[in-house]
Amino acid sequence: MTRFPCSWRCGNRDTVWGMSKRYSIGEVGQLLGVKPYVIRYWEDEIPFIAPKKSKSGRRIYTDREVQLLLRLKHLLYEKRYTVDGARETIWKEAGPSQADLKARITAVRSDLLSAWEKLKDKEEK
Repeated sequence: MTRFPCSWRCGNRDTVWGMSKRYSIGEVGQLLGVKPYVIRYWEDEIPFIAPKKSKSGRRIYTDREVQLLLRLKHLLYEKRYTVDGARETIWKEAGPSQADLKARITAVRSDLLSAWEKLKDKEEK
């Protein structure tokens, strides 16, 4: 039986269409240099690593999840973080800061107000 990579079996598309390459748990394990059971353990401990499952129930990892797993492995194996410490570090890195959120909300609010003013001016004419 010929073995095809998961990216072929799962209907890989170019990133032009907004889809990324997909990997099986075995392929991710080879990329990371860890056994699949370690990856499954990390999934249980780190809630934002949640691969989708194929129709047959196999885990399908995207590029984003592989990047998170690579970062997690770096923190655990090279920086010697605990799983809890690595989870907190990745959580802080992934989430925008409070100042960023306030700036984004302010920008959206000003855009909405200017659009509303334009609509109001058009209705008066």
